[in-house]
Amino acid sequence: MKWVTAFTLGLLTAIGGCLDIGDLVANSIVGSRFGMSLAWVLPVGIIGLMLFTEMSARVTAVSGRATFDLVRERLGARAGLANLLASYFITLLVLSAQMGGIALAFELASGVHYLLWVPVAGVLVWIVLWRMPFEWMEKSYGLLGLALVVFGVALWRLSPDWSGLLASATTLAPPPDEDWSVWWYYAIALFGSAMTPYTVLFFSSSGVEEEWTAKDLGTARVNIFFGFSLGLLLALAIMACAAVFLMPAEVQVTDLDQVALPVVSALGRLGLVVVIVGFFAATFGAALESGLAAGYSVAQYLGWSWGESVSPSRTASFQTVLLLSLLVGVLFMLTGINPIKVTEYSLVLSAAALPLTYLPIFVVANDRGYLGDRVNSRFTNILGSVYLVLLVVVSVAALPLMVYTKAGQ
Repeated sequence: MKWVTAFTLGLLTAIGGCLDIGDLVANSIVGSRFGMSLAWVLPVGIIGLMLFTEMSARVTAVSGRATFDLVRERLGARAGLANLLASYFITLLVLSAQMGGIALAFELASGVHYLLWVPVAGVLVWIVLWRMPFEWMEKSYGLLGLALVVFGVALWRLSPDWSGLLASATTLAPPPDEDWSVWWYYAIALFGSAMTPYTVLFFSSSGVEEEWTAKDLGTARVNIFFGFSLGLLLALAIMACAAVFLMPAEVQVTDLDQVALPVVSALGRLGLVVVIVGFFAATFGAALESGLAAGYSVAQYLGWSWGESVSPSRTASFQTVLLLSLLVGVLFMLTGINPIKVTEYSLVLSAAALPLTYLPIFVVANDRGYLGDRVNSRFTNILGSVYLVLLVVVSVAALPLMVYTKAGQ
């Protein structure tokens, strides 16, 4: 695996996984309502994502097989089916939200209502998945996603009270006019946005696409830690921009154009152009990731031939799942349901299903039959066990909090 290729894979995974429509919206909503008081959730979530993605990458590099493929073999058909159903449903909901996100980015650029752009988004994603080689997919959308660095530039230009931001970030409590239950609801949504299950599945399957071996493991780790760390910094910048600009103006984020307001205020028309490029790259990259993840999960469970590097004529069933998943996502968005609401619900449902994704990865990463002496270290197992307990707590609390707070209202 070439270093540049691995680097762009890390960027695509980080931008699509850490800064998709869910992250863009969740970070902006949280910043505008709670300031930086929930900033701590992001590093907690991203560290967990790094931890389990590294396990998944190690399983793939050593065994030469995708993690989900081994989960079914190791845990059996029933446990694998439960994992598949949860993973596919959440991924399909996320894919639908990304279709809406792409359409909203086009609306922001053109002024044409987003519903007219939804079918266009679906066709474009399908063309890229059908025709573009995997390596070019990584390079194009991974590098374009770097346009979201504009949020960091905007934050600097807004000249915030840095000590005030730090004080807000270390105040682990909601503002006086916000309820604790709502604060915790958004903490769970933010955590779900950081640990989106499809990211791990996509990264592992990408390793099979690129024929990783144990020699590539070091490069994969560097890109996991670098890519997700960059995604974390950009997510914090988006939250901070909302806290500095939107919160004092009492702007409640309900659309993607409001996420862009701090950038436009700080950088003008040029900032708007760059942020639209960033929105498009992030949502389009996430649509590619989640679409592929949906196809990967079904094909690997059923033992079908799959992959972007394999001729479509040899992966007809895999390609059919991709097409049907995209079609369902487009049709769901065409019902007129608010893409932002779909995004918010997908984050909470994702949080509720997290143990079903990450526990099997943990089990496989400790199996010497697959990994030999490359199984988890004692430190990794301790940290992983702590996260699994946290994931169960989050899973149990997610849906009751959503009902009790009326989805954060």
